[in-house]
Amino acid sequence: MTNDLHISVDETALRIDLAAAFRLAARFGWHESVGNHFSAALSADGRRFLMNPKWRHFATIRASDLQVLDANDPDVMTRADAPDPSAWCIHGNAHRRVPSAKVIVHCHPIAATTLSTLADPRLLPIDQNTARFFGRMVIDPECGGIADQEEEGIRIASMLAKAPTLLMANHGVTVTAQTVAEAFESLYFFEKAADTLLRAYATGRPLSIMSDEIATLTAEGWDAYRGASFAHFAYLKSVLDAEDPSYRD
Repeated sequence: MTNDLHISVDETALRIDLAAAFRLAARFGWHESVGNHFSAALSADGRRFLMNPKWRHFATIRASDLQVLDANDPDVMTRADAPDPSAWCIHGNAHRRVPSAKVIVHCHPIAATTLSTLADPRLLPIDQNTARFFGRMVIDPECGGIADQEEEGIRIASMLAKAPTLLMANHGVTVTAQTVAEAFESLYFFEKAADTLLRAYATGRPLSIMSDEIATLTAEGWDAYRGASFAHFAYLKSVLDAEDPSYRD
């Protein structure tokens, strides 16, 4: 149990949920070799956080594997167990500068990444899932290459301060939330939404796009279904528990 800056976090439970998210992301095919990273704050200010170690495949992550890092530690990258430079750049800066982002999920799932490569990468509201993100995401129009420089991390953090979902040009997607279950659910629906829009584009037929009023109403309507995130994640964890509960170790 971690008690820091007036917040009490069940570190064991958080480790288990985050480890489950890695295993599930691999099952959904959202992993990228041994890259990409998920993190979760242990302290109210986001300074202390959990993150996967460098170059460990998502399908093998266990709760005990997750590293405890300090976003204000200037020597972290000089150690033998230093995190991946791009992970430290994105997550270290985001946790330090956007403490409201308790959980940060960054990966390159195929549909979201494909959308990020378009000249117009907007997630147009053409169904309930695409409308879920209407007015609740931001698009970073710049690509800074592999995000492993401090200036790029600061810039990405400034974008994450504007909205909980960030589509990164020519790169991928980053989602933030208060809990692992909610972050995973947002990633799940963003990938579904991007896939739907790309399939609609592929027909070559004109799109039926919701008005801003209806899209806003739909996005707001999703708020009442917050509990579904936890129910869905609990079910997915039950699948892992039945087939390979080693993520809990």
